[in-house]
Amino acid sequence: MVKILFVCLGNICRSPMAEAVMRHLIQKEGLEGKITVDSAGTGSWHIGKPPHEGTCHILDENQISYEGQKARQLKEDDLNSFDYIIGMDNENIGNIRRLAGYKQSGEIARLLDYIEDYPIADVPDPYYTGNFDEVYEMVTQSCENLLKEIKKIHKL
Repeated sequence: MVKILFVCLGNICRSPMAEAVMRHLIQKEGLEGKITVDSAGTGSWHIGKPPHEGTCHILDENQISYEGQKARQLKEDDLNSFDYIIGMDNENIGNIRRLAGYKQSGEIARLLDYIEDYPIADVPDPYYTGNFDEVYEMVTQSCENLLKEIKKIHKL
């Protein structure tokens, strides 16, 4: 089983959006038994809360389920449990690497690393920008490319 974890700051906007989009893509490809996905935040402010209303709205518009998602904080155990740990921005990556230290962990990458020659490196936080449409487009394209890569590497 290939395990993917998406990480952002509070786990209510970007990472739950990526989790829902990737889960949707996995279901479309019939890979539910081969790939699993989750999300977490580096901060603890929103633990137990559902995704932000802006994330819910854009997912509803695109008929993508986020049922059962609740914010949680990244744990040290996650670093050993997941094959791919995907941060939304440089700050998230730094926090993930600090938590990982020298311990063995899955591949750590930024989400936009999966879009070749993208003009920016970090997924903007729509909690502050309000631009959930732009973030949805970035997340969708990145998740599609990440899934293609995982299928190729793991021969799925």
